Amino acid sequence: MARELVKDFYGHIMGSLEDQGDRIIARAFPETIVGYYYKSENRTRDFYGRIVSEGDTTAALIAKADAENR
Repeated sequence: MARELVKDFYGHIMGSLEDQGDRIIARAFPETIVGYYYKSENRTRDFYGRIVSEGDTTAALIAKADAENR
């Protein structure tokens, strides 16, 4: 389970990405799950399971959640 921090331009931590094999979990700060990327489907889904995009856009979900919380 590799975990990668997602930071903004100024180095502030916005959240993290956790690779769990077939999926990547996107967490906004502080540890709120905002979405998932399923590698086998090549789709990103939000917290509620709705398809957000084709491909991995989990970092964008974290950035969106960070912008809404400021």
